[in-house]
Amino acid sequence: MPAGSEPGLAPGLPHTWRPLGVRLVGGVSALMLVALCVAAWIALGEDLRARFSLFERATFVAVGLLGGAVWLALLRSRIGASAEGVAVVNGFRRRNLAWAQIVAIRLRRGAPWAEMDLSDGTTIPVMAIQGSDGERAERAIREFRTVLTSLTSTERDD
Repeated sequence: MPAGSEPGLAPGLPHTWRPLGVRLVGGVSALMLVALCVAAWIALGEDLRARFSLFERATFVAVGLLGGAVWLALLRSRIGASAEGVAVVNGFRRRNLAWAQIVAIRLRRGAPWAEMDLSDGTTIPVMAIQGSDGERAERAIREFRTVLTSLTSTERDD
């Protein structure tokens, strides 16, 4: 049976894959950290809070914003597939690729995320498919390979 003909394996296009575990852990951790910081600030008491200089308060806010930027980068990670091509978003960087540029995608055992081999001999990370997602990540790799195989074989037939 050809790879593209397995029932229920190929998603319809357009389709987007996103990491699950990293997004959940990041969201819960961020909420817990904010709650902890607010509780600690309130527990300090008004007289002790008054001793903090403007610079110290600004530093505290800047560290929080930096953490928020890292979390936002993880949230933005995705791979979007359409009939026209693939958009790989890793953090704040986006790469638009034609299907013909993609040779393969793989998730090595123990790797933090998938890698995509390109026709120019380079590889790019695909942070949208996280190894920590387990079976979900393996299913995403199989789905993407099925779409890749079906679209690239169609282009060769034309």
